[in-house]
Amino acid sequence: MILDPEFVSDEQSLGIFLLVSVLLGGGAAWLAGRAIAATWRPWWHVALYMVILSFGVRFLHFALSTASSLTLHYYLVDYAVCLDWACSAFGLRGSPRWSAAMSGSTSARSLLRCAGATMRRCRTPKSG
Repeated sequence: MILDPEFVSDEQSLGIFLLVSVLLGGGAAWLAGRAIAATWRPWWHVALYMVILSFGVRFLHFALSTASSLTLHYYLVDYAVCLDWACSAFGLRGSPRWSAAMSGSTSARSLLRCAGATMRRCRTPKSG
C-alpha cells in the first residue's frame, strides 16, 4: 500500500512529511516516551504530552513549508505518529514491565512504590 501524500500531509512531498513528522516529531516523541517511562509516570501522561508535541510538529510544518497550521485532519495524523513513537518507547507494546505493572501483583506494586527519580534504598515490608 502506497501512502497518498495528500492524505498524510498537506505538502505535496512525502519526503517533507517523513522528515518533519516521522523523523523530528517521532524522535522527540520517542525521547518523551522514554523520559515518562524512566520517571514511572502513568501511561496517560504519554497521550497528554503528545497532544502538546503534536502542536509543535504542526507548527514545524507551518514554519518550514506552506502547510496550514490548524487543520484537524493533519493534526490528528501528526498526533497518531507521535503517539505511536511515544507508546513504543514507553513500553505499551507488551513489555514485561508494563505487563507486571498492570497485573497488580505484589512485586509489581512494590516495584512501582519504590521507583522514583532519586536512587534510594527500597524497604520491602516484612511479612510475619
